Amino acid sequence: MLRIKKFPNTFTILFFLISFFAMLTYILPAGKYTREMNEQLGREVPLPGSYHVIESSPQGFFDTLMAPISGFYDPVSGVIGAIDVSLFVLMVGGFLGIVTKTGAIDTGIARIMVRLKGREIYMIPILMTLFALGGTSYGMAEESLAFYGLLIPIFMTARFDPLVAVAVIFVGTGVGTLGSTINPFGTVIASNAASVDFLSGVELRFVILAVALVVGCGYVMRYARKIQNNPDASLLAHLRHDHEAHFLGDKDATDNLPVLTASQKGVLILFILTFSIMIYGVSVLGWWMAEMATLFIFMGILCGIVGRLKEDDLINSFVAGAADLIGVALIVGVARGIVVVMEAGNITDTILNFAEGIVAGKSSVLFINTVYWIEMLLSFIVPSTSGLAVMSMPILAPLGDFANTGRELVVTAFMSGIGTILFITPTYGVLMGGLAIARIPYITWLKFIAPLVAFFVVLNCVVLSIGVTL
Repeated sequence: MLRIKKFPNTFTILFFLISFFAMLTYILPAGKYTREMNEQLGREVPLPGSYHVIESSPQGFFDTLMAPISGFYDPVSGVIGAIDVSLFVLMVGGFLGIVTKTGAIDTGIARIMVRLKGREIYMIPILMTLFALGGTSYGMAEESLAFYGLLIPIFMTARFDPLVAVAVIFVGTGVGTLGSTINPFGTVIASNAASVDFLSGVELRFVILAVALVVGCGYVMRYARKIQNNPDASLLAHLRHDHEAHFLGDKDATDNLPVLTASQKGVLILFILTFSIMIYGVSVLGWWMAEMATLFIFMGILCGIVGRLKEDDLINSFVAGAADLIGVALIVGVARGIVVVMEAGNITDTILNFAEGIVAGKSSVLFINTVYWIEMLLSFIVPSTSGLAVMSMPILAPLGDFANTGRELVVTAFMSGIGTILFITPTYGVLMGGLAIARIPYITWLKFIAPLVAFFVVLNCVVLSIGVTL
C-alpha cells in the first residue's frame, strides 16, 4: 500500500501549480470575454456567452520563472500586484510580536481563571469567546500554541482533561476562522483577490460566527460537565495517570500566576482599539493596505511604549513578529504568480468559459454550496489560508457573476470551507502541534470533534443558501 511520508510544502505546491498552468498555455486555446461595467458591483464583469478565441500567447521557461516576482509587481508596467498585501501582513506580524512581548494577553487570560476559581466551567465560554475574537479579527492560529502549556494544567486542576483545554483553544480560534469577519490573512486577502471590499458580506459571517460559537461552547461545556462529574467518561481516561504526571506533577497549576499590570491593561485596550480603527478607516475613510499597514506600525510602537518595553525589546519583537509571517507574505506573492501566468497566457477566460458551462442553468444555491465544498477539498492540498485565497478567488469569484451570486458571498463560502476543514485536517500544523503538546491521539480528537464538524457543515450550507436568496 502506497503511503505518503511527507505532504508537500505549500511553496512546492504553488510552484508546481505555476508550472502546470504555464504548460496549459500551450494546450488550451487563448480567449477573452467581452466585459462591461456593472454599476451595482462597481466593476467590469464578463458577459455570459461573449467568450471568443484570440491569438495564443504561451508562457515560456523564463516567463514561468518570472511569475512569482510578477506576482508582487509587474516589472514591465510597474503595476502593483501583491506587494502591498505582503507588506501589510508583515506589519501585522510586527504588531502582534510587540503585543505578545508585553505579556498582556497571556496574563489577562491567566487572571480570568483565578477569578473564576470554583466556577471553572464558566472559563470555557469566556475563553472560547476570547479565542474566537482572536480568530475572527486577526486570524489567530500559530500564536495559540503558546497557550496550551498554560491552560492544560489549569483545566486539569479543575477536574477536566487535556481535551477540554485543547477544545477551548482550538475550537475557539477555529470558530473565529470559520466566521472570519476582518481576518487580514483570510477575509481581507480573499476579498482583495476577489476584487471586493472585505466588509462586504460581513453580516452573514457574523451570523456564522455567532451561531458556531454558541453551539461550540455548549458542545465543549457538555463534555466538560460530564467528565467533571465522572472522570471515567473522559475519552482520555486511559491516559489520566500519564497526563497528571506530565502536566501537574506536585505543583498547583494556579501557583505563581502573574498580576495584570496597569501597562498591560493599557496594551489590551490599544489592541482592541487598533482593530476598531481599522474597521472605521476602511468603511468610512476609504483606507486600504497602505493605510492599514501604517496603522499597525504606529499602534505596535504605541503598545510597546505603553507596555514599557525597552527600545531593543520593542524593535526586536517587532522584527521577530514580522519574521514569523515572512512565509505568509511570500506565499501571497508566489500564489499570485499563478494568476500572472494564466492572464499573460490568456487562458483565465478560457477556464471561466468551461466553468460557465458547468454552472450554466444551475441555481445560485447549488453554485454557492459547490464553491463551499470545493474550498474544503482544496484546503487539503493547500493548507495555507492566504495561499489558497490568492490561488482560488480569482477563478471562483468571477463565476459568481455568471451564477448571479455576489462575490462577497463567494468569499464567505471560501472562509467557511477552509474554516470547516481545519478542525480535522492532518496537514494543518497548528492542529497537530496542539494535539502533540496535549498528548492527545489524533483518532481521539476525531471522535470528539466529528459531531461538531458535521453541525458546522450543515450550518454553513444553510446560511450560504439563505444568503443567495436575500
